[in-house]
Amino acid sequence: MAAVSNLKNMVMVLGLTCLLCSAVLGGAYALTKEPIDAAAKAKTDKAIGAVLPAFDETSYESVDVDGKTYNYYKAVKGGETVGYAVESSVVGFGGPLSLMVGVTPDGIVHNTSVLSHAETPGLGAKCNTDAKFMAQWEGFDPSAKILSVKKDGGDVDAITASTITSRAYTEAVKNAVDAVKKLEENDHE
Repeated sequence: MAAVSNLKNMVMVLGLTCLLCSAVLGGAYALTKEPIDAAAKAKTDKAIGAVLPAFDETSYESVDVDGKTYNYYKAVKGGETVGYAVESSVVGFGGPLSLMVGVTPDGIVHNTSVLSHAETPGLGAKCNTDAKFMAQWEGFDPSAKILSVKKDGGDVDAITASTITSRAYTEAVKNAVDAVKKLEENDHE
C-alpha cells in the first residue's frame, strides 16, 4: 500500500529527516572537535616559537589599544620577559590577514608569522612565502626605521604587485608593536 501524500505525512517525514541530519552533524562535530582544537593549538604554539627568542613558558592574556582587543602570549625565560607574541588581524586585499608578531620588551620586532590569510594566490599570498619580504621583519626596529611601505615613504619593501597586502601586513605589525608599547607602559606605571 502506498503512503498517502498529505500535509501530516510530509511534515512528519521532513521533521524526521531534519532530526536525523541534525544528529549526524552533531555527532560529526563531537568527534572532530578535539582533533581540530589540538591542531589549532599546535599551529599557535608553532607560530609563537617562530616569532620569539627562546623561552621557558608563556601566559595568555589580552590588552585593549584604542578600543581594539589584542590577544598575546607573554614569554618568560628565567623569570625575565623575553617577548610578546601578539595576534594581530587586519583586512588585506582579499580579506582577513592574521599574523603572530613577536615583539621584544624594547619594541623590536623579533619575527612574524602568518596565521591565516585570504590573499590572491601568486600575488598577495606571497606574504607567507616570499623569503625577502619575510626576512625584513626579523629584528625590525620601529624606533630606527619607518614602519610603512617604501611607496608611502617607509622602510618596508612591498611584495611586487601586492602593495595593498604589504600595507595590511605592515599595519598588522604596527598594531602589534603598539600593543606591546601599551603593555610596557602599563608595567612601568
